[in-house]
Amino acid sequence: MDRGKLPHYVDLYLESGFWKLRIDMDSINANGLEEHLWRDPAWIGPATGPDRLTKKEVQRIAWENFLARMNPGALARKSGLTIAEFVESRFVPEHVSSKGVAGQTHYKAILKHVLEPEEVQRIFRSDSERSRVKLKAIPEWPYISNMRLLDVRPDHVEKLTSAAIKRGYSTQTVTHIRNVVSAIFSHAQKKECFHGENPASLVVLPGMNRKEAHALTLDQTRSVLARMRYPEREMTLTAILTSLNVAEICGLQWKFVNLSTEPVESENGLISPRTISIRRQWYRGQLSDVKKARGRDLPIPDALLPALVRLSERPRYTEPCDFVFVSQAGTPINETNIASRRLKTIGEELSMPWLSWQVFRRTHKALLYNFGADYQSHVAQVFSH
Repeated sequence: MDRGKLPHYVDLYLESGFWKLRIDMDSINANGLEEHLWRDPAWIGPATGPDRLTKKEVQRIAWENFLARMNPGALARKSGLTIAEFVESRFVPEHVSSKGVAGQTHYKAILKHVLEPEEVQRIFRSDSERSRVKLKAIPEWPYISNMRLLDVRPDHVEKLTSAAIKRGYSTQTVTHIRNVVSAIFSHAQKKECFHGENPASLVVLPGMNRKEAHALTLDQTRSVLARMRYPEREMTLTAILTSLNVAEICGLQWKFVNLSTEPVESENGLISPRTISIRRQWYRGQLSDVKKARGRDLPIPDALLPALVRLSERPRYTEPCDFVFVSQAGTPINETNIASRRLKTIGEELSMPWLSWQVFRRTHKALLYNFGADYQSHVAQVFSH
């Protein structure tokens, strides 16, 4: 442990020209809840005058005269939290909550393989009645919910990954499980709640067998589009002709689309003629701003313009805040439902079981690579049918 920097449970402060120190010993109250219990402040030395102490000197004195003499059991109590207690009280509010929607969803999904699923739903305050995915604890699964931080060893983490492998989980999922456990302990180390080597760091995983990254040829693209209808056809055109991902496509609103030949004013400034401004995304039922690096303006390809014009002329859902791609009820398209109901069916008909939104985006990159910057003029005939 760094003997210069003081642990988070030590409060070093100035009062009336003197350095003082107090230690948070934590206590469990009558209701079983953790509460802060500060020791009486200790006088360290003067902060002013000829005998004043620097902060570095005060930290050294704090270690030598106070922390080094503390009861080892009191210090160990910082690691006495169970995994579930630490995840709920520190890891989720301090680490997970700082992530975006995708990051929080990822942690919630993977933590259900580390803690008991019902416990994860409670920690994330999930509405069990509305939740689409209701996982129950798997019998004999080696959950580590009730283990104390200080008791977890590499073999406990290995039991989790081994159980996942035996159950047929992909190597990527197994890796995610190990990495989430590692993230929990890294955060515990950072917050001085765990001392020692991260138990997940010593767990070796099997090599990852990556699936082939498919992209469509021109002939395959023509065959796929011929079997499509609204909304997947227009969404596929957008994915293949632009750099938009499916979350950005679903989150596209008319106020960020300029189909005219003149600049138009938007809430983010002027949008150039025939331009799409990428500012929002629709992911897992939530509309949010794209990351700063993803915010951009893209010229509308000539092959895509007629499709967008047709959508803008429909009788409903063409107001600025309406979405370009909407359901009959006017809500954003659920890309997961379209993928499972339409893309899967088309893929089976054409012997392309791997057909997905990701494939269309890779097709954009492949066509750009094969035909160069003017690839749109080479492939426009495919999109005109």
